[in-house]
Amino acid sequence: MRLISLVLIILTLSLLTACPQKKTAETYQANTKAQQNRPDPHSFSRHDQIKVTHLDLDLKVKFKKKILEGFAILKYQRIDTSINQLILDSRNLKIKRIEAMNDSKNNKLLWRLGQKIEGLGTALIIDLPLDNSPIKIHYETTSGASGLQWLSSQQTSGKKQPFLFSQSQAIHARSWIPIQDTPSVRVTYNATIRVKSDVKVLLSADNNHQQAVDGIHQFTMQQPIPAYLIAIAVGDLTRQQISKHVTIYAEAAVLEAAAYEFAATEDMITATEALYGPYRWGQYDLLILPPSFPFGGMENPKLSHITPTIIAGDRSLDSLIAHELAHSWSGNLVTNALWKDAWLNEGFTSYIEARITEAVHGQDRMKMEASLIYQSLIDSMQNLTTDQQKLINPAPNVDPDDYFSSVSYDKGRFFLEWIEQQVGRSAFDQFLNKYFDHFAFKSIKTEDFVGYLNQHLILPHLDIINMNQINIWLNQPGIPTFFTPPITNRFKLIDQQVKSWVSGQLTTDKINSKDWTTQEWLHFLRALPKKLSTQQMQQLDQTFKFTARQNSEIAHDWLLISINNQYQAAYPRLINYLSSIGRVKLIKPLYQALMQNPGLHNLAMNIYHKSRNGYHNIATKQIDTIVGFDEMTDSIK
Repeated sequence: MRLISLVLIILTLSLLTACPQKKTAETYQANTKAQQNRPDPHSFSRHDQIKVTHLDLDLKVKFKKKILEGFAILKYQRIDTSINQLILDSRNLKIKRIEAMNDSKNNKLLWRLGQKIEGLGTALIIDLPLDNSPIKIHYETTSGASGLQWLSSQQTSGKKQPFLFSQSQAIHARSWIPIQDTPSVRVTYNATIRVKSDVKVLLSADNNHQQAVDGIHQFTMQQPIPAYLIAIAVGDLTRQQISKHVTIYAEAAVLEAAAYEFAATEDMITATEALYGPYRWGQYDLLILPPSFPFGGMENPKLSHITPTIIAGDRSLDSLIAHELAHSWSGNLVTNALWKDAWLNEGFTSYIEARITEAVHGQDRMKMEASLIYQSLIDSMQNLTTDQQKLINPAPNVDPDDYFSSVSYDKGRFFLEWIEQQVGRSAFDQFLNKYFDHFAFKSIKTEDFVGYLNQHLILPHLDIINMNQINIWLNQPGIPTFFTPPITNRFKLIDQQVKSWVSGQLTTDKINSKDWTTQEWLHFLRALPKKLSTQQMQQLDQTFKFTARQNSEIAHDWLLISINNQYQAAYPRLINYLSSIGRVKLIKPLYQALMQNPGLHNLAMNIYHKSRNGYHNIATKQIDTIVGFDEMTDSIK
């Protein structure tokens, strides 16, 4: 009996030595209590106690296994010197070992996985070294990392090489980097990426123009950024420098069209600098991703990720470039500290986007886009709760992606336009310049903005604007009654023609559509009656060739009308459209419309079942619910 006990003791001691991540129940309880009252509800990190300041990444890209493998070195600042544990965010990461970067013979650090919350991931808790030396985390991602999409060579334009790209916003960085994944924390970073030598690597950093040596790529980001702006892309990429600040990266088949489409980008940079001060990031490059990219764009600093669906051939959709560029001031430079304040990023950026569009493309186009956006905002709010219609939403969202609605983008934009209208454009531009300088490279909350606004703009203009009006914009649903919606006479002319066509006074071929812009075509389609006869649909299609249109926005609106009116001639194009792109804004409404018609359920399900593997998980997460897809059984319910 004593011998058995002795053996058990020895085994226990050896296991504890071999597995430094194991901790006692008392420590577990203490750490669980310590995680209460987290400063960011979407992050396990206690960055109010210990804050990460710098990241060094060294990762191998393994396409066959669909994983990244390597290590992350973290430097940090102790804010509360009584705390000796660093808490990081992780989601489905395989942690191998953690060690201190010092000269100690036994530099292994104790760590464990703490609290796990569905949607947020798992806390990674690390005992820090006494000498405050950096820590090195050896790990690998899993094939299901939510922030990474792996495409086979057949899913690319060139069909030669596989493709990898990341989408870290809002809280997906934790699925491929152990980090304090909150916009409240900003880090500088360096990265070494190891990959086979026949593909190109790009990061949201200073990208190398020279060829890498033996597949080893080196990057540096000298400006501090939050984790959601760390990005990677690997693939068969070519490049073309189109101006002083701008290089286009894309697959060869897309490069020429993209370079033409986005030729005005340098003019946009010049216009924005004239409005809001110098561009502080050095290069501003554009990466045109494969069509599965779930968003229009992502403002990763120095390298915006862009959907190919805005390549229309006439530069009519490049306001999206203006939007991503505008983030270089609002979002990347001054960042919302919490995702519930997403309007600080997106509302400001949408406002600046409009100012850039006006400066580069003229007031007419800006007003037409504003009118389209305003009507879409009003329509979308009909499906939102009263809390969701508020810029400051008091109802907590489990998934921070839910904060990215038309309210944060467009109501935020019109709020700022209203302020401009009250105090005058000159005064508001001066205010924004000071605002960007004051909060540069900082993360702030709505109350920080309101305090600064009150001191520097409201108090000097109390005769024309007051805090009660500001609070109505921020805390009340809908659009304030004292706001005047944007209008444009060019749309009034279209409305008159639609009315005459519907009444039979005007035939389709007599509609004066010569020289219409994309924005005018979109208004025309949205001004049509909800219900049209098959004959009317045929007349529209024969005259204007809507089913054959390659402009993704016009095609989307026409296909939506076709679904709602069961215009079967457009179904082959619908199938191709949903099978070839993954931008959520464009495909989600089409699936919703299909599922609202019982007779089209099978069509929706068949398209989705064949297309789903090519969509990003951000898209499938939303559309699975719409069509009733069961991932466990790989079938439609």
